[in-house]
Amino acid sequence: MPTTAEEIIVLDGVYKIFGPQPRGRAFDLLRSGMSKDEVQAETGHVVGLDDVSFSVRRGEVFVVMGLSGSGKSTAMRTVNKLIDITAGSISVAGTDVQALAGTELQAFRRTHMGMVFQHFALFPHRNVIDNVGYGLKVQGVARDERDAASMRALSLVGLGPYAYNRPAELSGGMQQRVGLARALASDPEILLMDEAFSALDPLIRRQMQDEMMEIQSELQKTILFITHDLNEALRIGDRVCIMKDGAVVQVGTPTEILTEPATGYVAEFVQDVDQGRVILVSEVMLPPAPVTARSTLEAALAKIGDRAGAFVVDERGAPVAVLTAADAVRAAGEGATDVGAALRTDFATCSCDNSLNEVYALAGKGLPIAACDDSGALAGNLDPRLIMEEMGRVESLAEQFEREVYM
Repeated sequence: MPTTAEEIIVLDGVYKIFGPQPRGRAFDLLRSGMSKDEVQAETGHVVGLDDVSFSVRRGEVFVVMGLSGSGKSTAMRTVNKLIDITAGSISVAGTDVQALAGTELQAFRRTHMGMVFQHFALFPHRNVIDNVGYGLKVQGVARDERDAASMRALSLVGLGPYAYNRPAELSGGMQQRVGLARALASDPEILLMDEAFSALDPLIRRQMQDEMMEIQSELQKTILFITHDLNEALRIGDRVCIMKDGAVVQVGTPTEILTEPATGYVAEFVQDVDQGRVILVSEVMLPPAPVTARSTLEAALAKIGDRAGAFVVDERGAPVAVLTAADAVRAAGEGATDVGAALRTDFATCSCDNSLNEVYALAGKGLPIAACDDSGALAGNLDPRLIMEEMGRVESLAEQFEREVYM
């Protein structure tokens, strides 16, 4: 999504300390540089958030990821003021949400936010459509109007035919879809999803991720998503925030998190991730350097340099043939002087948006792969060696951080 999108949720220097005197000695010690564990040992107070700052752009899926005790769920609960903060500020759609209280806070939540919980929290005695429309009922929306909104939401999650079933008659994955439909029914601009898929079996969980991304492509909601699963975070997030001990460790795109970990903690996390699933061709390919069929082999070889080869393109810029360095050397050794004597057409093409996993098999031929834009024009060269070098580089990052620690 565009990096210039409006920031709709902004946390700035947010602290949360649990205990009888959160703004006392515990707060002073934390700000002086003491760790979460040290503050608790000294004061008995528990640090939930330690100077947390991040922003969520309109229409993006922003994932906050961390292990138990990292502060991820606490951070999300400050956004709708389920938790009061100790210090800092939180702006949601231009409103200081922490300054709201009572009916004003309730109205703001109903108008701007929908929430999906880890546990489905459905009323067992109500049918599906009444569960989905419950929030609208609380708002005083008439029955016909809320049923229509509920059916629209159920259709989005593929549960229209189950509107009059009871929750007990649905599978776990279907019950979670009801929870998502309930959050969508009031058409909020922001969705807060707290470990929404964590209770599901792996296969159903992946299906729910797919469905959420499909719905998001249509609705373009602003989604703040909490998870402890890095694979889930990298799969669904436009950007990912990694937290540890109540503090933000790194914020970045999935590719940035994977290929440019800021600390050894992040590097240790990402070393077990399938990098090829996240890294895109556009981030590895070389700029196009096409040759012409009228060139001499000597000139073409000079242009190829240390690449595996170069492409010949037509008048539209689309690749039509490839000259590999090996074929050029072989043809020159046989006395040929023109590029045409060494061209081949059995090369593969791919999209710049393909992942490295998607093009891995294509690299098996050992030939350069033509990365093309949406019009079919050559946008870059993907040498097979680049795929292996990039994946090997990422795998070595954790070891590099570990060496730096012990040197």
